[in-house]
Amino acid sequence: MDTDNFEKYNKDFNRALNIYENDYSHTDLIEFLQSGSVAEKQAAALKLDGLHNKSDAEIFMSNLTGCDGKVREAVSFRLNEFVKINPEYFTDFADIFLDAIIDINGNICRNTISALKYIKNFPEFTTCFCTKLTQNTLELVKKAANFDIQDGKYKINKEIFKLYWYLETIYEFLEFINSEVIENILFSAKNIQDYTIREKVAKILSKLENDNLIMIKEELKQDENYYVRRL
Repeated sequence: MDTDNFEKYNKDFNRALNIYENDYSHTDLIEFLQSGSVAEKQAAALKLDGLHNKSDAEIFMSNLTGCDGKVREAVSFRLNEFVKINPEYFTDFADIFLDAIIDINGNICRNTISALKYIKNFPEFTTCFCTKLTQNTLELVKKAANFDIQDGKYKINKEIFKLYWYLETIYEFLEFINSEVIENILFSAKNIQDYTIREKVAKILSKLENDNLIMIKEELKQDENYYVRRL
């Protein structure tokens, strides 16, 4: 580690340690989240006692996407707890949630999906979220079904990763999604070469009783991959 990076590391570490070791007020911690350094935001998110209103939630959620990975993960780590206590504070953030469920960090995706279950009882949120979720999924399924190896392995893996988490989220919101939309997604996704996508299709199917989907179920029961067949 060169001298400049070492000094920056020490400075960041001391900032975070200062927040952990001292009794900052709720207002101070929210201020750190709003305009602090990476280290200050990360420490503030972890030490925050709760969210007192929608304004707090807006500042908190602004750090779930579009910023340093350390901050995003710290915020996602507390998300489940805060949404469970005050789900009404989070009903305006469908777009942020949609970005967070396909974060490059799988822990952030998982934490976000886990928190979303506490907002299911808010119809306006659920309608907006599920509409955008399925639209994004359909677009990505069609793209993934036509991947050319010349696109490059990194690009393909990145898009498959997103599709994986979209399908995992759909599984959690099945009761709010039109059956024809689900059928369209599953019929398109069942043939994607990456087995993890077919595994998610099988997982969704395990939750559905729909005569139109029997063909897919029978097909996946014979899949070459054990995990797909098992589901």
